[in-house]
Amino acid sequence: MQKYVFRRYVSEYVTFFTLEKRRLRKALGPFAKIQHVGSTAIVGLGGKGILDVLVGVPKAKFKEAKKKLEKARYEFRERASTPDRFFFRRNIRHKKGNRRVHIHLTTCDGKDWKEMIGFCDYLSKHPDAVEEYARLKKEAVKKARGIGELYRKHKESFIKNIVKKALQQ
Repeated sequence: MQKYVFRRYVSEYVTFFTLEKRRLRKALGPFAKIQHVGSTAIVGLGGKGILDVLVGVPKAKFKEAKKKLEKARYEFRERASTPDRFFFRRNIRHKKGNRRVHIHLTTCDGKDWKEMIGFCDYLSKHPDAVEEYARLKKEAVKKARGIGELYRKHKESFIKNIVKKALQQ
């Protein structure tokens, strides 16, 4: 699976998220907040085609949720995690082959939760920012040549700027 490419947005992302949300709800139970974030959550944006899901749990349930996700066969990626946000991934069989899913586990209403939700909400309300971000993502794919660190670095200042604007609203 080629990861650093730019794919156009497809409405199927909504269906894919709905299916994944059901899997997560079954694994985690009712205490988790589950939100679609990332490029596949923004109508018309496009991107790598990876489904990003933000899972928020109460602080007291954080370690329990990690264990439940691992039991449900989501691969914990320590290197991509932080003390406040655990990162998981999983490839899921879907109509057109495998789909990559990224799970971002954090605490409900914590800094990471607010920033990720704010970023998506801002883009959903500002089509001009979506266009600019799509252009930037396409540039990042070309410049990074498959190197994730370079891809993320190219987008970093845009993301920080949008998060700052989102949190001021």
